[in-house]
Amino acid sequence: MTTLPFDTIFPGDCLEVLAQLPENSVDLVFADPPYNLQLSQELWRPNRTRVAAVEDGWDKFASFEEYDHFTRLWLSACHRVLKDTGTLWVIGTYHNIYRVGAILQELGFWILNDVVWLKTNPMPNFRGVRFTNAHETLIWAQKIKGAKYTFNHHAMKSLNDDLQMRSDWTLPLCTGKERLRVDGAKVHSTQKPEALLYRVLLSSTNPGDVVLDPFFGSGTTGAVARKLGRHFIGIERDETYIKIAQERIAAVEPAPEAAVNLRELRRQPRVPFGALLEAGLLQPGERLYFVKNESIIATILANGQLQCDSLTGSIHAVAKSLFDGAPANGWECWLYEKDGQMLVINTLRQIIQSEKA
Repeated sequence: MTTLPFDTIFPGDCLEVLAQLPENSVDLVFADPPYNLQLSQELWRPNRTRVAAVEDGWDKFASFEEYDHFTRLWLSACHRVLKDTGTLWVIGTYHNIYRVGAILQELGFWILNDVVWLKTNPMPNFRGVRFTNAHETLIWAQKIKGAKYTFNHHAMKSLNDDLQMRSDWTLPLCTGKERLRVDGAKVHSTQKPEALLYRVLLSSTNPGDVVLDPFFGSGTTGAVARKLGRHFIGIERDETYIKIAQERIAAVEPAPEAAVNLRELRRQPRVPFGALLEAGLLQPGERLYFVKNESIIATILANGQLQCDSLTGSIHAVAKSLFDGAPANGWECWLYEKDGQMLVINTLRQIIQSEKA
């Protein structure tokens, strides 16, 4: 294979498919490999209902040595296809992440960060014999120590209400409407929330970059990549997962290029929301309407914050709360009324930016 087939899910074993991809060809790898949970018995709640734990065959290994061998093979294959400027994210729990991290270093990867995903709604420890496992760990590593790599620091800071984003990410598990189900049963036992992949891809890729996921599962990586204007390559051996992932990704509406091209946005003059009040483009007391539900109304305060029922904060913070904690760009989330039309407030920011340019 001499060229990359963008936005494709390859069926089959990840090692066999990775061997066919050209070397130095992908910008980012996101890997959610088997965790080797080593479950030896069924789990039951106090009310005697059975816990739907991870019991899939793909998570079972005969020994640590077998798991380490598998890990070394797929990490080596990812190292080959990554560009010299590329980086890799891998997620795991205490069952496997330390073994994965050691093998990463042995293969020449240079660890940039470990990120702790703090779950707001973790599964309890029903037997009461250990602490509740309330987090997972992501390792972010570059292919070559000292090489140039992508990190969109300003984008992550903006996503975090203009505070530098830390390495502890508090996000909910994949539940509710986001959790894919067929006939009431979970499609995939370890489906990751899109908010998690949103941060990963926004932080370490640019529009048009190629993201490889060698354990594609239900397609979360592909769905977020399509939303953010990135290309994806997925590898998955389960035909049911592939079919569901294809349908899921096809239903995603990509964001407009202007909304995801952060390099272009950084060239534009920075405009705080309060500048719209100072310029008289909006007024204290004026109402804004939430783009997803115009019956949700916020009042503009004199200090540039919004008040929406019990919520008070920046345009980004209030929008994030209304999205149940998912990342939100407030400039695209609020509408104002002019001459009977509803317009996004970003059009007002563009007026000020054009005047400063």
